[in-house]
Amino acid sequence: MVSSNQAVAERGAWREVPKGWRQLWGDFDRLGVSLQWHDFRTESALDWGLSFRPRSLEFCLNVEGRGDVGDRADYVRSSAGYYAVADEPLRASRHARDHHQFVTVEFSESHLRQQLADCEADLEPQLRAAIFPQKEGPVISAARPMSAEQHQVVGSLLRPPVSKPAQSLWYQSKALELMSHFLFTPKDPEFFCMRQKRVARDRVERTKELLARDLAEPPTLEMLGREVGCSPFYLSRSFSREVGLTIPQYLRKLRMERAAELLRSGRYNVTEAATEVGYASLSHFSKAFCETIGCCPVLYPMAKNVIADR
Repeated sequence: MVSSNQAVAERGAWREVPKGWRQLWGDFDRLGVSLQWHDFRTESALDWGLSFRPRSLEFCLNVEGRGDVGDRADYVRSSAGYYAVADEPLRASRHARDHHQFVTVEFSESHLRQQLADCEADLEPQLRAAIFPQKEGPVISAARPMSAEQHQVVGSLLRPPVSKPAQSLWYQSKALELMSHFLFTPKDPEFFCMRQKRVARDRVERTKELLARDLAEPPTLEMLGREVGCSPFYLSRSFSREVGLTIPQYLRKLRMERAAELLRSGRYNVTEAATEVGYASLSHFSKAFCETIGCCPVLYPMAKNVIADR
């Protein structure tokens, strides 16, 4: 849901292309984070900087179109970068007559400080300076080529889960995936102390328990972070490193395994099994079931003896 103040601010920034932006998730004023999709053409150069908020950090994944921020960030097709805005406006523009398609993930400075307090030392140095500033001016990264993983995530953003309870967790995870290769400086795992590893493993196991408790209405990433005692950013990163799956990917695996168990029992039909694990759409459930279990759910009861659960 977009707050009235945010909606007014966004309409003003994009008044020349009023249908050119779409709020996917979040609320900058209320939550300190906003995930948006932009898709527009403009006959004249567009002042992109009007959309930037003071004391914010925004990541941009540029699919199509050309733009620039400050004096050093030139966005071209399939490039990505970030810019930290101080109190003064930051110059930015979108080129005339281009078809612009890009995703932005915008955070308030205070929100990021809170979320990344657990892993400040691991942050890429320029980002650490932007989030925990030693100076008052803006920080602008050079735009760099988007990774294959970022392309894949951007392509999936307009196809969220149908299940409303799962959407918040899904969008949060996608936002983290989009910015993850900017955030952290790679480190030799030998320097990650044993106590930290043990604490991370314990948090991951507790997260698994919490997810399994209610598959139809799973906890949000913030709720999981509060339960295990760390920030959502740190938990998401630790979980992916330990399990090899993101939290939404692991949740889908749990749901499909539970659905298969229900179908095997013979007491649930496909619709009932889908509802039991939080799916309102049979087509989405069937697609997820086929990809995870390897068989259409309608045929699964007959094929259960020849299909090895994944």
